[in-house]
Amino acid sequence: TSLSLQPVVTPELVQGRVHLKCTFSPPPSKPRLQYMVLWSRLSSPGEREQIHRETTLESFSYVEMDGTSLGLGDTVFCTVTAFTRDTPEQQSLPEDSKGFYAGIKFLPESLQIAEDGKEHVLTLLSTVPIACPGQDDSCKITLQLSTEDLDSQLPGPPNIVLSACQVDLLQAPCSESSCAAAMVTVTAVTDFAQDGNRVSLIRAELVGQRDLLWRAHTPRDVKVTVRDLPTGNCYSFTDPHIITFDGWRYDNYKIGTFLLCQSVSRVFEVHVRQWDCGGHRSATACNCGVAAR
Repeated sequence: TSLSLQPVVTPELVQGRVHLKCTFSPPPSKPRLQYMVLWSRLSSPGEREQIHRETTLESFSYVEMDGTSLGLGDTVFCTVTAFTRDTPEQQSLPEDSKGFYAGIKFLPESLQIAEDGKEHVLTLLSTVPIACPGQDDSCKITLQLSTEDLDSQLPGPPNIVLSACQVDLLQAPCSESSCAAAMVTVTAVTDFAQDGNRVSLIRAELVGQRDLLWRAHTPRDVKVTVRDLPTGNCYSFTDPHIITFDGWRYDNYKIGTFLLCQSVSRVFEVHVRQWDCGGHRSATACNCGVAAR
């Protein structure tokens, strides 16, 4: 039968090295039970590869993340079966832990944003503790961030911008599946072009790492879909006639420098300069210069 062992995988530093610990709840039974713990990792979707097997009297088991048989980026499971020493052939039903992703990941794993100027928070976190291998090393992981536009054929502005190009994951106590975290904001670039929805990737690369376990790790990219929004237009043309963003029309025949438009929510304004352009019967002004910020 099932003994409701409820195995759980958690990360832990053991003598400065990253380990995973499988803990489970032994049932209250008179004959002392032994446990067979099978460690495995996801090798491909739906398939697992066995890493380590051990028999123990304890209600826990450790496996080291050595960077070879088990490395960062792996999703790890532990499976526990109980039996008595007298009748080892009579075993309880094997019980699986939930898959534990060991490594650095982005949250959320994908984003859908729009060209509206809003900032969206992206969190980078490490699910395993950050070790300090030597006294000269600070307890942090440095990540270089970059973006790639997947469907951009022509040179132009990028689809997205980040608030930082580099972040540090500092050592902290593990809690709620996070052992270190940092945040950046992502904003879609308003490109004033009707170019449809665009797709970009955000990737993180570890820099300056000497530890093999971390050096070989590449976090999964974040897919960002940027939703195109229609662009507002206003006009000032000929002598000059003006059409505002909301379609209101009027004329301005005066000579001088004028504030054409201004945003009340951000630093954005356009000035226009109008000169006399040779009206014989009536005053006529034409645009001769424009300044924008």
